Amino acid sequence: MKRLCAAIFAALSILASGFQAHAQDVTLTSRDGSVEINGDLLSFDGEFYRVNTIYGDLTVDGSGVLCEGPGCPDLTNFVAEIRLSGPPVVGRVLIPALLEAFGQKEGYELVIVDGDEARRVTYSLLDRDTGKPRGRLFFHLTNADEGFADLLANETDIVMTLREVRKAEALRAEEAGIGDLTDRRRSRVLALDALVPLVTNDNPVQSITTARLAEVLSGKIVNWQELGGPDAPIAVHLLAPESGLGQATEDRMLIGEETSFSENATRHRDSRALVSAVTRDPFAIGVGSRSDAGLLREVALTGACGFEMMATRQSVKTEDYPLTAPIFLYSPARRFPRLVREFLAFLNTPSAQLVIRRAGFVDQLPEEIPVDSQGDRFANAVLRAGDEVSLEDLQKMVSSLTPLKRLTTTFRFEAGSARLDAQSRSNVTQLAQALERGLYDTRRLVFVGFSDGDGLANVNRRIAKRRAAAVQSAVTEAAETANLERLKIETLAFGEAMPMACDDSEWGRQANRRVEVWVR
Repeated sequence: MKRLCAAIFAALSILASGFQAHAQDVTLTSRDGSVEINGDLLSFDGEFYRVNTIYGDLTVDGSGVLCEGPGCPDLTNFVAEIRLSGPPVVGRVLIPALLEAFGQKEGYELVIVDGDEARRVTYSLLDRDTGKPRGRLFFHLTNADEGFADLLANETDIVMTLREVRKAEALRAEEAGIGDLTDRRRSRVLALDALVPLVTNDNPVQSITTARLAEVLSGKIVNWQELGGPDAPIAVHLLAPESGLGQATEDRMLIGEETSFSENATRHRDSRALVSAVTRDPFAIGVGSRSDAGLLREVALTGACGFEMMATRQSVKTEDYPLTAPIFLYSPARRFPRLVREFLAFLNTPSAQLVIRRAGFVDQLPEEIPVDSQGDRFANAVLRAGDEVSLEDLQKMVSSLTPLKRLTTTFRFEAGSARLDAQSRSNVTQLAQALERGLYDTRRLVFVGFSDGDGLANVNRRIAKRRAAAVQSAVTEAAETANLERLKIETLAFGEAMPMACDDSEWGRQANRRVEVWVR
């Protein structure tokens, strides 16, 4: 009967990372002695025991029980542990910088311990007062493919990746009982980067359309003269196909008729190697990371229906720049030790976002852009207005938005889908947390829907209105503890009145289908 009572207060099968027991026998007894659980200790995360019993795997709050047996952990000197797997640029650069900032805030000292292999690195967080370890992070520095493979093999707790999880990987994860990795609760956007076409400063080509860039990478355009440059062959440099950014390049560039990259393209293991090779060749072009551009010059992306776009901090945040590349952390439905949970929570703070910016990546702190800094967008709206967008429509849009400021928080949708893309799903969480913290209390928050130009203008306005309402609903539902009565929330829609790109490509249509957030 006592064991049956124990099952009532014990939760079922929550995987724990941290102390990994080797199935040793333990007895957990409630402090008043009335309840007792016997079984094999599977893990302990500093707060909860996970025990295999005759009732199945049970998770028990450690504060309410005493532990006896050879498998009991040392509660006084408990060290939280976590395993991470993914590309070196995240594991060697970004995460350590964030760990150091977290340690300074919480009173820890970061110590880096190199393992036997260059791809295996351990970071320890030591208590500054006692010098004792409080946290230990094991990194497998590899690529996105191996990172997800490690997760499926239960050899890592968190996957660091420069691309989204593939459908096949998500399916295998669900079959393995890890959970739905496509759920927004299973992933977070750590920071933002961008794919940029890079050339030497001597190259006269200043801009290129996304469609022509795809033709260059696929080998259909082979001479700079076709792009307004010198009569010289184009040397194409790309990242290795197994790297996260290499796969992100394929996802973004191989659309429509372009199904494969040129066989003559030179592949590189990482963005820094690509930059080094392009720097030595005045007739080379490479698609690499914005954060690793070095001394190379970025070629602006443009289109006949849009304006030139560079990968600035604002354009990457808003996804107005078409080749934005989020950096993800994926984790299963698994309970982490408290120190790890505190570190993950720290990643959302302004202090962490400042570290991300200093490390050369784009942070996710919302910025407010006044109307007078958006003249190119409004001018393009006037120049590209189709027959169905009247002067009255444009005047209404301008008069409605002029008193407001645009947030860099923008919501876009996956190609051919009503589902928000990865960065936008993260934006739902970010904006919801801002509402819960009261950052927009007493202010006016307006969700503004835009569409592509396919179809009738009045139909597009209705579609844009529904999208704006859907995004507003997603954000307010996620903001569970926010007092929404303290601010005014509205939706507006202007359909195809402010295009960001041409509608003659999937890139352009996807860029134009969006919901912006404006505040006053």
